[in-house]
This record gives sequence, C-alpha cells and structure tokens, in this order.
Amino acid sequence: MKNLKKIFAGLFLLTACMFISQSAFAQKPDGKPWPAPASAASKKMPASAKAADGKDLYAQHCKSCHGAKGKGDGSKAEKIDISCNDFSSAKFQGQTDGEIFWKTTEGRKPMPSYKEKMSDAERWAVVAYLRTLK
Repeated sequence: MKNLKKIFAGLFLLTACMFISQSAFAQKPDGKPWPAPASAASKKMPASAKAADGKDLYAQHCKSCHGAKGKGDGSKAEKIDISCNDFSSAKFQGQTDGEIFWKTTEGRKPMPSYKEKMSDAERWAVVAYLRTLK
C-alpha cells in the first residue's frame, strides 16, 4: 500500500511538473499582421541616429516588455496576451528602418505610440539601437 501511494505521488508530481514546464515555455501567438505603409517603409535612417543614444531610451521605454536583450521577455511581457517582438529575430531585423520607425511612432495595442513620448531623433536612435540586437 505504501508503494502504491509513492507511485501515485510520483505520477502526480511528474504530471504537475510537465504541466508547469509546458505553460512556462509555451509561446504566445504573434499579433495580427502589422504592415507599414509603403511611404513609411521607404524612409531611411538619418546618419545622425546613434545606437548609443538609443540604448538609454530603449531601457526607459521598451525594456519592460521587450527585455534587456530584446528577446520579448521583459518583466511586463507575461501580462500581455500576444508575444512581445523578439528584436534579434530574422523576421524583425528583415524590416526596413522606416517600418520599425513607423511602428514605434504609431504603436498599436498593446504597444503604445511613442509619437508624443519621444522626438523623431530619439525614435531614430532607438531604431539604430534595435539594429545592434541582431
């Protein structure tokens, strides 16, 4: 009888661990497609945009959701229903600078617009910094 209890306890623990590990590593769905207008996608980053300037702005405005290294694993990411973008991914890095600038400027739920929170120069600096996260 004791052995049977141990077996059931072991099976229960194994099942619980499997459930926890699956939910902890389950990927959230991507958001709906978010194409930038062609006019925005063709914009070029100004030569004055410096990644070093964007690093602090990223830490202040983006890190809580997108994480310190841009992997989409920030402290607030768990509370968001869709995945936070992984800035190191080929999919993200394949966007034009103009597309990233436009998305940062306009935002869409759950990501806020940064049009009023950062200047154009600051948003371009963030785009330059995001390019370093490849």
